[in-house]
Amino acid sequence: MTRPNTLTVAGSDSGGGAGIQADLKTFHARGTHGLTAITAVTSQNTRGVTAVHTLPLAHIRSQIDAVFDDFPIAAVKTGMLGSAAVTRLVAREMRKRQPAWLVVDPVMIATSGARLLDEDAIAALVDRLIPLADVITPNLPEAQALLGRPLGRDIDAVGADLLALGAGGVLLKGGHAKGRDVVDRYYDATGVVEVRHPRLPFEGHGSGCTLASAVAAGLARGRSPRQAVREALAWVNKAFQRAWRPGGGAAHVLGH
Repeated sequence: MTRPNTLTVAGSDSGGGAGIQADLKTFHARGTHGLTAITAVTSQNTRGVTAVHTLPLAHIRSQIDAVFDDFPIAAVKTGMLGSAAVTRLVAREMRKRQPAWLVVDPVMIATSGARLLDEDAIAALVDRLIPLADVITPNLPEAQALLGRPLGRDIDAVGADLLALGAGGVLLKGGHAKGRDVVDRYYDATGVVEVRHPRLPFEGHGSGCTLASAVAAGLARGRSPRQAVREALAWVNKAFQRAWRPGGGAAHVLGH
């Protein structure tokens, strides 16, 4: 049996619910072999993040070199990048390596509220990395930060403005909006796809990482971006329904 290789460029979560740990579990569950280039090591659990250590740029680059020099990589997913310098480095490497598919999860704030991306890194994300992406997966606060303005009530205008940043497609996650249902919207050059599902009464730790990784795995397995997004949303919704609390905090870990 062979599996396509998928690479996550992201931070490590010592609590195992988000970051590269969630990415690797998702890659495996979705039928791909996971590779990693770790950008940062966080000390965190179900209660929050207590420390962040960003790896040296040379070591991040060497990890990317090591996996690209040996493995045929079908898709890349980026997560926590942390700083402008790391974001620029990853953008340079992706432009150099030109992976068939690139999914960018613009991780900025942890579920616990800890900041995971420096303010000055947002411009690097918008100018350098997002234009290379086939799919970006912002939630509503991240969308506001990327656009640099309040979102307003016209959500389709937000989607159009995000698409204008240069990515091939935008999965705008609706979990931060109010209402009984969560409405996620996928925008591309042909229009919008809306996916609605009931809101569950808890926060799923690592849900953003899991969703972006599921999209990347779908692309690696030959799905179109729209197909990959639809399948990933359906799968993550099931993962939410299997979630449980492994620690003493309020955060739930999704059931992969």
